[in-house]
Amino acid sequence: MKTGAIIAQFSFILVAAATVFGFVSVAKRDRARSSCTALCAFAPAYAGRDRIAPDFELPDIDGKPVRLSSYRGKTVFLNFWTETCAPCKEEMPSIANLAKVARGRKDFVVVTVTTDEDRQKVRDLLSVLLEGEVPFPVLFDPEAKIVGGKYGTKLFPETWVIDKDGIIRARFDGARDWSAALAVEIGETVSKPGGGCPIDFVMGVPRGENAGLCGDDS
Repeated sequence: MKTGAIIAQFSFILVAAATVFGFVSVAKRDRARSSCTALCAFAPAYAGRDRIAPDFELPDIDGKPVRLSSYRGKTVFLNFWTETCAPCKEEMPSIANLAKVARGRKDFVVVTVTTDEDRQKVRDLLSVLLEGEVPFPVLFDPEAKIVGGKYGTKLFPETWVIDKDGIIRARFDGARDWSAALAVEIGETVSKPGGGCPIDFVMGVPRGENAGLCGDDS
């Protein structure tokens, strides 16, 4: 084979390889951007992949002890609230809707923790807010030893998303519409190996080398 033909063939191979690499890179970025759509829309105060959620045990509304780690293997939406918090009460029906969706799934669950002490008062309040059954566990931490002591929560509502291995993937400060399809998508994304979306968030702002995925139209 002549030298010119060899060079032409080699050049063709290089161009083909570069083209394939370009397609693969674009496809990977598109998948990553798609996995971050819901998280970007909900703008968490924190999102990362290096913090283990502090385990705890608290009584539920019937006095039965419940341990956070008993949900290991599922993504947990952990919502902190109190009955004197107006945004908490406004958010509660959407939390309930997400919990109803979760009941039909195996990948995520909704758990709430209140700093209130009066169980009957909380039961009555939820009955009014939700117009019937309470579709999620309600745990009680009246001295805020867990909510404030272990998680550092000072303002309500606050929702933590913890993956199946007990790693905190996101924290949302303030109320959200958890009945939105994007909320379910967050649960699905976090349930994937590696937590799905590679973006870190600090104070609601995407950070790190993948931050551009929240606004990348390329």
